Amino acid sequence: MTTASTTPALEPADPRSAFVPASPTPLCELIEALKRVGPLQGMEDSEYEWLAKHGEERLIPAGTTLFHEGDNADMMSIVLRGEIHVRRERGGPAALFIGRTGQITGLLPFSRMKTYGGHGYVVVDIWALDYPRSSFAEMMQAVPSMTQRCVSVLLDRVREVTRLEQQTEKLNALGKLAGNLAHEMNNPASAAQRAASGLLDELRVYGHEKFKLGSLCLDAAHLTQVRKWQDSIQELAKNTRADVAHSVGLEDNLQAWLKGRGVSETWRIAPELAELGVTAEQLNPLGEFLNADSLSIVLGQFASSVRAERIAEAMLDSTARIFDLIRAIKDYSYLDQAPIQEVDVRQGLENTLTMLQSRLANVEVERRYAEDLPLIAAYGSELNQVWTALLENALDAIQDRGKITLAVQVSGEMILIEVWDDGPGIPSEIKNRIFEPFFTTKAPGSGLGLGLDTVQRVVRRHSGYVSVTSEPGATCFQIRLPMEQLQAY
Repeated sequence: MTTASTTPALEPADPRSAFVPASPTPLCELIEALKRVGPLQGMEDSEYEWLAKHGEERLIPAGTTLFHEGDNADMMSIVLRGEIHVRRERGGPAALFIGRTGQITGLLPFSRMKTYGGHGYVVVDIWALDYPRSSFAEMMQAVPSMTQRCVSVLLDRVREVTRLEQQTEKLNALGKLAGNLAHEMNNPASAAQRAASGLLDELRVYGHEKFKLGSLCLDAAHLTQVRKWQDSIQELAKNTRADVAHSVGLEDNLQAWLKGRGVSETWRIAPELAELGVTAEQLNPLGEFLNADSLSIVLGQFASSVRAERIAEAMLDSTARIFDLIRAIKDYSYLDQAPIQEVDVRQGLENTLTMLQSRLANVEVERRYAEDLPLIAAYGSELNQVWTALLENALDAIQDRGKITLAVQVSGEMILIEVWDDGPGIPSEIKNRIFEPFFTTKAPGSGLGLGLDTVQRVVRRHSGYVSVTSEPGATCFQIRLPMEQLQAY
């Protein structure tokens, strides 16, 4: 059995027609091959014979493109040997569908499929029998069991495609969260790295300044005065911190005071003192017993210690932010916890906001959380998928610039969660379709239309309800979840 060795210069309307074998396979071999097809097992010999006689045999080499996304679908194929992959031309690398040896693919009887959903190409040389749409009626009469068999294949196909799409949606959501998290982690991590590098340099400066301070050989009384002055300034700095405008004015006055007393390198001293809120008058006690060189050393050492403390504070703040993010991730994912937990809805919303922090720079988030809200028994990680989908939906509506309002309160025997945005609203003509699987208004490749479908499925799993109201400037998704565990499960 050989494949066609030449391909026409102009590709025909149906690429398969170029691959009809020169010598058709004997009928008995076709029947034996059909008996190995899983969905066709158990048929009568006469039914196998009808399929073998009326199928258009094809031998298609690997690498052949069978169809493109959007092409008309008008052929059912029984793959006797080989493998076909179907991928979305504008989607990710994962295959939307894989047709292998022993499968029935393409347009099936009773299917509403009109066009192909992706780019189909041959991966392993194909040996197949094709049946055009025009032969379906005759096929159902001659092979009555094909009705049930085709419906079964259709159901399996829907389940598999839905599973793949949901998996892709989850991976896309995970990718977005990973991107947001990387962005959020990068800022404090970079700040901590810069602070650590700066602290090493400053510790060297501080050690040198301390050495110079020791070389002054001040008597005990003067050392006590210097120590008391530094303590008083540090105590003052705890309670007051100059703003930027005030700090600039203080720095100019300090520069003038220091230069007036012959202190060199005032640029290393004045900025730190000004940021602490030190005035020129507060330097007068030191100026009464220290000369220019001594002032430069004492104030230089003090400024260096202030810089070292500031750098250490920056490192603490940055590392604290990193640990906060890690805690939020663990809480968000309910890592190492049982599937059902006592869930704090408010904390779940806050953890989700943390995951989306990189998109909130120009967004005002208003919180309307009632006091003493009860915990609810729920699948915590699944509820976080709901909050993520709703918040991302709101952020998309306002294009990451506007206002989002989160409200949580008790409503009868249920807890009511509301997510508001001040975006343009949902058009009335599509409002009834937004919860449909795969329905989306986003550009191709930007979403699969499963976000709100996931919301609805998770909420229903918790015996809850989801609803939406929308008008320009005020869109609200409402989630109602039972508070008592026996009501939910």
